[in-house]
Amino acid sequence: MKIGMISFAHMHAASYAQCLQRISDVTIVGIYDDNAGRGRQMAQKFGLPFFAEAQALLAEGLDGVIICSENVKHRPFVELAAGQTRYILCEKPIATTVADAQAIIDICAERKTKLQIAYPVRFSPSIQRLKQTLDEEKLGKLYSAKCTNHGSMPGGWFVEQALSGGGAVIDHTVHVMDLLRWFWDTEVVEVYAEIGESLLHPELGIDDVGLLSFKLANGIYGTLDTSWSRPPSSMIWGDVKIEILGEKGWLQVDAYSQNVVVSSNKVGQTRLQGWGSNADLGLIRDFTKMIREEREPFITGYDGLKSMEVALKAYESARTGQVVSL
Repeated sequence: MKIGMISFAHMHAASYAQCLQRISDVTIVGIYDDNAGRGRQMAQKFGLPFFAEAQALLAEGLDGVIICSENVKHRPFVELAAGQTRYILCEKPIATTVADAQAIIDICAERKTKLQIAYPVRFSPSIQRLKQTLDEEKLGKLYSAKCTNHGSMPGGWFVEQALSGGGAVIDHTVHVMDLLRWFWDTEVVEVYAEIGESLLHPELGIDDVGLLSFKLANGIYGTLDTSWSRPPSSMIWGDVKIEILGEKGWLQVDAYSQNVVVSSNKVGQTRLQGWGSNADLGLIRDFTKMIREEREPFITGYDGLKSMEVALKAYESARTGQVVSL
């Protein structure tokens, strides 16, 4: 199986490359990055060819392409690859506007390219166990979902509105909203948000704090804290927690608890050393299995659009001070 990688702008790209190299029948043909310095560095790190032109990589007869560019570049890269490969895995969020997200979905459908969105948290064993528990209705009637997705401020293009489409809210809302939609096959119908710009990082000029309150079509109410509230020495990502309250009990899940937390003065940063499952590997195994079996994606472009839409409506709510319907 021949896979190409387009852009290492997003930090998940390096993890995906490591995961691909663990799968015996997969070959990473090469890397293209419109930031040539970054691309060459990553190509050297993984012992892979660097392609100076995206079209040259796509001409290699690829079975699949993984796109990890800046958020606003997802659409042009998908449009370039669609039709030249049968399968695309696109980093989240799918886009930064509904129009771009729909265009991505439409062009993949038109050119018969299957599109999967990168939501690795679905492959966390604790999250899958939660899904099973909910499917078995062990908590009875459900009332609420209290959720967090915290991290430290990532910097770089993540805090450049023109490239990211937003700050902490768009960055961290989509993962959790994808999970809630998947749990109950339902949609968010109302959202109210309080969003702070440069509250924790005065120099940013972009949102670094967000608290969403929302209602699902099945009647469950929820909250989500998306803030970049962890100190600079902490992890950029890895704090996804969900608490579900029902008539028969209460359940809490920490999606990233299978690790040892290592705080090193020498390195100057706290890092997670995992000892358990690897959600990124679960995602990549699923993507390559989809190609092998020629089946439909587990996480669709529509899933990407609907989870992103909640983040966009949260921004609208914060601007207007009103509850916004979806």
